[in-house]
Amino acid sequence: MGNFACIKRAERHKGFVSLLISILVITSAGCNSDQQHKAGGTHEASASNLLRRGLGGEPASLDPAQAADAFSFEILRELYEGLATEASDGTVVPGVADSWITNSSGTRYQFHLRQDARWSNGDHVRAQDFVRAWRRVVDPTIGSPVADILRPILNASSVIAGRLPPASLGVSAPQDDVLIVDLELPAPYFPEVLTHSATFPVFSALAVNSHNQKSLVTNGPYMLTSWTPGNSINLTKNMRYWDQSNVRIPNVAYTIIVDENSEFMQYRANQIDVTQNVPSSALTAVKAQWPNELYVAPYLGTAYYSFNLKSSNALKSLDLRTALTMALDRKLLVSTILPFGQAPAYGFVPAGIRNYTPQSWSWKSLPDAARIEHAKQLYHRAGYSIQKPLHIRMLLSTNSSIKQMAIAIASNWRQTLGVETEITEEEFRVFLQSRKDTSRWDVVRLGWTADYNDAATFLEIFRKDSANNDSGYANRAYDSLLDKAAGAQNVDMRASILESAERLLLSDYAVVPIYFFSSKRLVKPYVKGVKMTPLNKLYSRHLSFDARRSD
Repeated sequence: MGNFACIKRAERHKGFVSLLISILVITSAGCNSDQQHKAGGTHEASASNLLRRGLGGEPASLDPAQAADAFSFEILRELYEGLATEASDGTVVPGVADSWITNSSGTRYQFHLRQDARWSNGDHVRAQDFVRAWRRVVDPTIGSPVADILRPILNASSVIAGRLPPASLGVSAPQDDVLIVDLELPAPYFPEVLTHSATFPVFSALAVNSHNQKSLVTNGPYMLTSWTPGNSINLTKNMRYWDQSNVRIPNVAYTIIVDENSEFMQYRANQIDVTQNVPSSALTAVKAQWPNELYVAPYLGTAYYSFNLKSSNALKSLDLRTALTMALDRKLLVSTILPFGQAPAYGFVPAGIRNYTPQSWSWKSLPDAARIEHAKQLYHRAGYSIQKPLHIRMLLSTNSSIKQMAIAIASNWRQTLGVETEITEEEFRVFLQSRKDTSRWDVVRLGWTADYNDAATFLEIFRKDSANNDSGYANRAYDSLLDKAAGAQNVDMRASILESAERLLLSDYAVVPIYFFSSKRLVKPYVKGVKMTPLNKLYSRHLSFDARRSD
């Protein structure tokens, strides 16, 4: 169990703003040679050929069928490549498949695999490797948390639900270099889906989650040379990779640094070249001393709190969930704690999604006094008051920024409604398990980032049977709208149906969106090729070192 804190009514502060200021002041003050895989190169890591990157947490898995967190995705994109991949600006480009064609209805894709696509052991990457991998992802006995990614494929939903065997999935390999994919309905965004790690091929299901570099066979630009849990992950260039001539940095070392302030300190001490994040408390110093090393951009992601609709009797009250949602002063929370361009969230789907108008609650524009008064009325109607306060157990992963926001939200609830909140922090990999155990929490802090640029990637996670639906939200009308949107032939009609689904989700108050993400990194000036994209993917293979770099 992680650190534990309790916010109670008995603790008196001068006010919500004072607490936020104190949080920032406190945070501001707090602020070997590995054996190489036989199939790869023999690069010896040195300062001149080693890219040092920060990683904000321990990857939960290097199995493409089991990875469901941003830290695992980061490493998997280095180790594997799908049918399609991304250019440095985020544009979808051919990967293992050098070309593909679709039929007139847009429901059948025929992929032609490049002849020089090889695994790190020298074997050819075959179409059958994708068939095997994708069947694993949708197999209900595997219980993949990313199975939803493959729902556009024919029969995927029925396989995931256990109504059909995995062999019924609409994917086949008539030849080693030809893969045919049949979709349930046209999905213009499908090539983007193919850049997600859930669609990566696997060489052997027995070795995909191994820490042992000798048994992990991959097909991407890098190979795993070592993984020391809680410490580091080291990669070396895969000389079998079809585009290895354009991979300019031969060695990459990820240092696992949970605390953003510690990552910033290591960056300042020249111990890492690229950070994954930047602490809010460092903004003033960064702008003053390293303005040209700061990269900030909008990021298609939403930070939210999920209500426990499975085990918490209290939170089954719509009035109570509405009161807790309305009571939060998102503008103050974001402006005081998150100065990197994050936007307050009054809906779940962020701005910037193609062919979509984000939805929001109708009370978004209410004056603060009216909003808070209405929240108090609903709180009282649900049976709670200052004399009879609601007690909430809040679960979150260990992270300084996440904790700051949690303390501020707990204080906001206490100041406006009288809610008493217990906050439990857990190390990330432990948290990933605990979030599934609804006996442990009433409210859990989560974040969702786009798998591809489409509203469905945000809305599909609240299907009743989605592995990512931690709240237990179940609304047949909602699921029906998603099904209807999937079958819509017209882009505008599809968008309208998805917008209706988001409005329904918001009216049910199953989750509490707090803010929309922005990506922020610090990058040493000798690292070239950095481009910030809406999905915040920064592949090491797109980077290079300035020739003037000194060791």
